[in-house]
Amino acid sequence: METLREPCPIRIPYDAGTAFAMGTIGGSAFHFSKGLYSSPNGARFIGATQAVGLKAGRIGGSFAVWSVLFSTFDCSMVYIRKKEDPWNSILSAAATGGLLSMRRGFAASAKSAAFGAVLLGLIEGTGIALNKYSSAQQDMPPVMIEDMPPQPPKSSWFGRLFGGAKEEEKIANGGSEVKILETYDAPPLPSFEYK
Repeated sequence: METLREPCPIRIPYDAGTAFAMGTIGGSAFHFSKGLYSSPNGARFIGATQAVGLKAGRIGGSFAVWSVLFSTFDCSMVYIRKKEDPWNSILSAAATGGLLSMRRGFAASAKSAAFGAVLLGLIEGTGIALNKYSSAQQDMPPVMIEDMPPQPPKSSWFGRLFGGAKEEEKIANGGSEVKILETYDAPPLPSFEYK
């Protein structure tokens, strides 16, 4: 399976930085709007910026910790199993969830590990289904445009008013214009007899 991710040792700090940035940006947007809503009139902007300063970095740090643990477990699974497949991500999510909630006891740790495994299983399953769907779409035979008859272009009422209907008839007839002549007097044919 081809992957677009960084190689394993470099993946850990790269994922940590990306997760920290995502958590900080998302946390900033969330806490800014929450600070605007919960601050009193006249001090809404100040309250919103204070909420961002106090809480956005904490969310970014939480995202970074989760990402470091996940990437570390993922690289360990690649090293142990000698292959890179969706099972590595599922097992890594279970180990990360279990380790992060270990302070609350075994039951909470097992519950968090199961939740992480199910969540990553759904994400990986969706990715596999989308890949199969897109590859099935690419395997369809191409439609030849030459086999289709020419379609007249759609014109507006304004275009029909000023002669657009004649152009549509011309295109509908394959690009040639058909004129019916009512009377036709042919000139006399010349005679080539030798007299």
